Amino acid sequence: MNHGTPSDKSRGISRRARALVAVGVGAGVLVPSVAAATPAAAATPTVSCTSAKEGLAAKLKKDITAALANRKGTVAVGLYDRSTNTTCTLRPATAFDSASVVKVTVLATLLWDAKKHDRYLTDREVSLAKAMITKSDNAATRTLWKQLGMTKIKGFLTAAGMTQTKPGTDGYWGLTQITVTDEQKLLKLLTQKNSVLSDNSRSYILKLMGQVVSSQRWGTPYGAPSGVSVAVKNGWLERATNGWRVHSVGAFKGGGHDYMVTVLTHGNSTMNYGISTIQGVAKVIHRDLAAG
Repeated sequence: MNHGTPSDKSRGISRRARALVAVGVGAGVLVPSVAAATPAAAATPTVSCTSAKEGLAAKLKKDITAALANRKGTVAVGLYDRSTNTTCTLRPATAFDSASVVKVTVLATLLWDAKKHDRYLTDREVSLAKAMITKSDNAATRTLWKQLGMTKIKGFLTAAGMTQTKPGTDGYWGLTQITVTDEQKLLKLLTQKNSVLSDNSRSYILKLMGQVVSSQRWGTPYGAPSGVSVAVKNGWLERATNGWRVHSVGAFKGGGHDYMVTVLTHGNSTMNYGISTIQGVAKVIHRDLAAG
C-alpha cells in the first residue's frame, strides 16, 4: 500500500496493515498497556501553542501534552486554525520518512506543473491521481513520481516554500524527508487562495482526500465533530530502524472553524500503536476547538 523504500516487502506489509486497520483501530484494542515513561529530560521538546482566543492555547497545550504523556516513540504535531488564529507545534522541524503522506505533494506537483503549461490533466493522470490518494496506490505513485522527475518535484517544493522537505532519491518516494512545518505549509496552500495552486487544483486535491477509502480514514479525523468536512492522507511504513512510521495529515472545516492538523510519528512498535498515538492527539484537538 504504502512504501517506495528499498527494504519493503510491499505485499506482506500491506496485508498486515489491512489486518491491523480492520480490527477496531479506533478503540485501540490492539494496543498493549504501556509502562509509564521515564521522567523526561529537561531538553525534551514541549508543545507550544498560541491563540487569539482567550484560554484556548493553554487548554490545547495541556491536553495535547496529556495525550502524549505515556506514549513511546517520537511524535511531531502541527495545528493551525484560521478562525481563532491558533497554532500549536511539537518538534516542528524534526524530519521523518514520509511514507505515503508524500502522495499529496506528488499530486500538488502534478497540478502545479500542469497549470504552468496551461493544460488539463490527461485521463490517465486523473486515474493515477485518484488511485494514489483514495487508495494509497503505490504503483500509481511510482508512475507519477517518475513522470514528474526530480526537477519538477523540487520546483514545486521551492514554489510552496517547503524548504525542509527533501525528496527521496533513486525513485524511493516513500523515503522523502518531511517535517510538520512543511506539511502544514502544504495544507495551508490547499485550503486558502494562493498563487502556487489554482482554485480548481486545490478543490480537486481536497475532494480526493475526502474520498479516501474507509479503511484508511484513521488518524487526524478521529473525533472530528459531525458536520465538519474531512480531508485526510495517511502514511505507514515499517523499517529496521525506528520501527513503524505512522503519519496523518488532515484539513477540517465547519462548526465555525477552518483548521489543519499534522501528526508524524516513528519509533512505534506496531502500526496500530502509532495510529492510537495520533488519534489520542486528534481527539483532544477536535474537542478543544469545538468547545471554543
